[in-house]
Amino acid sequence: MEMRRKALAVILLAVISVVAAEEPAYQVKNLLSAESPTHSRSTEWKPGEGIAMEVSGMEWLGADTLAVSIRKGEVWLIKNALAVDPSEFEYQLFASGLHEPLGVTLEGKDLLVSQRAEITRLQDSNEDGVADAYLTECDGWNVSGNYHAYTYGPERDGEGNLWVTLNLGMGDLANNEIGWRGWGGIIGSRGEFIPKALGMRSPCGLGANLEGDMFFSDQQGTWIPATPIYHLRPGAFYGNQESLASLENPAAPFQLSEIPKPNQTYPEAVNSSKEFMPPAVWLPYNKMGRSATDIEVIDEDGRFGPFDGQLLVGEFTNAAISRVFLEKIEGEYQGACFPFLDGFPAAVVRLAFAPDGSLYAGMTNRGWSSLGNRSYGLSRIHYSGMSPFAMKEMKALPDGFELVFTKPVSLGSLSKGSATMISYTYEYSSSYGGDEIETQKLSLRWGDLSIDGMRVKLEVDGMRGGYVHELRLDGVHSVSGEILDYPDAYYTLNRIPKP
Repeated sequence: MEMRRKALAVILLAVISVVAAEEPAYQVKNLLSAESPTHSRSTEWKPGEGIAMEVSGMEWLGADTLAVSIRKGEVWLIKNALAVDPSEFEYQLFASGLHEPLGVTLEGKDLLVSQRAEITRLQDSNEDGVADAYLTECDGWNVSGNYHAYTYGPERDGEGNLWVTLNLGMGDLANNEIGWRGWGGIIGSRGEFIPKALGMRSPCGLGANLEGDMFFSDQQGTWIPATPIYHLRPGAFYGNQESLASLENPAAPFQLSEIPKPNQTYPEAVNSSKEFMPPAVWLPYNKMGRSATDIEVIDEDGRFGPFDGQLLVGEFTNAAISRVFLEKIEGEYQGACFPFLDGFPAAVVRLAFAPDGSLYAGMTNRGWSSLGNRSYGLSRIHYSGMSPFAMKEMKALPDGFELVFTKPVSLGSLSKGSATMISYTYEYSSSYGGDEIETQKLSLRWGDLSIDGMRVKLEVDGMRGGYVHELRLDGVHSVSGEILDYPDAYYTLNRIPKP
């Protein structure tokens, strides 16, 4: 009888392992139909009546209503937005006539929405689900006819400050000489824009971590060699010199001690100016995406898997979502990025966690191109409860890295050659984008594996401060034989920890 029980237990474990292997950790469901009929102007309508849901902002209102801004100038309320069947969603037009809104934030009972020229407070005084007042909450920056001159936010940090970031104008009709283009700042008590930091190109995504510190994404282009994620804070310069002209404004909050000279390595440029803030994390071009967008912290008490405290970053061109682990070394943020999800139907522009712990991804190509096969979309990502086998964290050590996994690792798979690493940096220049330079292959040795099999040390010869350290694990598998969902990680080693 005892042998029979053991045999049944082995069979049961095998069945569970097969089910776990077959069921993905994250299930993605498209919430919009493939059709886009004629736009409906009614305040209430059902799916099928048609709207181009080009999502540019999202905010949850209560338990089951999602406020969505769309780039062509409207804010819609999606009621019953947690319904399993999207045909049960109810749509109501809340506001219209806005100028390319790119963010929505709840402020008391009101919605704050970014427009090209201002942050607008939308009020619904009679609570009928339609805004009856459009009030200027904040303005004070340059507005031109250039279509790149976007306004992003507002997003709230841990101290309650509402941050706004301003895209540079590019090409015809652009004027970055005045009006805080390429700057980020907060909304003052009198509704004024208070500039705080500069050097941005296209700071599309804003989001605070669990500590309340604000981060923003930028996009590869002039002065930006690859996609960066920055810690946003007062007094910082983020590298793009097209924003320098506003330093001549008497309201400029600080001056640069030194303007970094172009055509030198990025670490050299950062070291030349005390205000120059390097990215906390580089997302290497195409390996991790080409145009980062929104930032959303995972704070779901395990309802969205084993990655609480980390950041999710939307990706425009590759229609994907990346994952970012951060740590502080000598008081400054740095860390690693990992692929997370891809294959979305359009460019992922906005992310928002729902009250039930699922993640909503809002999409719009905005006339550009992405790897998706549609021009816009809305998807819901649900954690199945089956944890993926993944590199959860990559922590810097004085002589290497500690790798933390989501499941126990097979000691036998930690063989010579199962891990490879290169390091590289970029050139700081006005060029559009930049190649990886000064690439070196590094010598690696596996250290001790923890008793629970979840942590292992990777000893590295030749670590370089200020360089990206790109790791690939080939052949590493879990105790139960699972291969890694993604074998790659990219750590931005701004500072090597002291022994």
